[in-house]
Amino acid sequence: MKVSIIGGGGLVGSCAAYALQCGGLAREIALLDVNQELAVGQALDLQHGGPSVADQVISGGGYEHIPSSDIICITAGLRRKPDESRLDLINRNTDLFVQILNDVKAAGPKPTAIVLVVSNPVDILTYVAAKKLGLPENQVIGLGTQLDTIRFCSLIAEQLGAPPTQTRALILGEHGESMVPIWSSATIAGLPLDKYPGWSPTLAAQLFTRTRGSGAEVIKRKGGAGFAVGIAIRDVIDAVILDRRCVLPVSSVQRGCFGVRDVALSVPTVVGRTGVVDRMEIDLWPKEVQGMRASGAALRKTLDVVLQRVG
Repeated sequence: MKVSIIGGGGLVGSCAAYALQCGGLAREIALLDVNQELAVGQALDLQHGGPSVADQVISGGGYEHIPSSDIICITAGLRRKPDESRLDLINRNTDLFVQILNDVKAAGPKPTAIVLVVSNPVDILTYVAAKKLGLPENQVIGLGTQLDTIRFCSLIAEQLGAPPTQTRALILGEHGESMVPIWSSATIAGLPLDKYPGWSPTLAAQLFTRTRGSGAEVIKRKGGAGFAVGIAIRDVIDAVILDRRCVLPVSSVQRGCFGVRDVALSVPTVVGRTGVVDRMEIDLWPKEVQGMRASGAALRKTLDVVLQRVG
């Protein structure tokens, strides 16, 4: 299968490509970027490591790769300017994203192509992509809270001295301020998290606060996230390529799950070769359900403003 990464010359896109290469996923990886020279350079660097990793075709270029792509991953985006409001940044990124969607559509994607939206605000842009690309809604997925979820698990494991790979805790809702921690189903090695040695409600609050601020912390320390988001992208693409039908907290347009409709946000989602295979409306604590609905309402408010601009 072929994966094309739009924005592949940047930090997020190139880290995603590296994660796909190290995982041996995809027969072909194409890096697309407005700076094609940078995309070709990133592809060349990855290609040089190929003999020690996987037999793949890795290249850089432009939208000529779209018609032959099975998965189109969009990571391109603009950074926030000093003193720029959140809404102004959203508007600038939405304008850029709509142009990318127009270019993708003009290039002629496969009718079966899966589109993975990573650019922020990911939930807003996932909704826009689902409405504008002309593909079935199940084929448009946003990275959503997959990155927040693995950050959450990492911080819990670090604090409790537990194995990160055996730590399971979800973040659902918006990839943003209204994200919802799902403590009701959290476990370590199959054991309820609230029974694990060292656990306390105070610690829970501290860990969630740090999780919600993790993106800003990484930006402050190194300028932007790369490695972890690359792994999160790989998780989703892996599920699609191998038709794993595993449950991931990714974003898609909702039609009633947890009482949320006509907005894209993250719920437990079965992901496979056709994209969104199913959604799982698991039992949540009442306050978690309330959080999901509040998250949907917050996103809808922003979405209404954005749709007035882009239609």
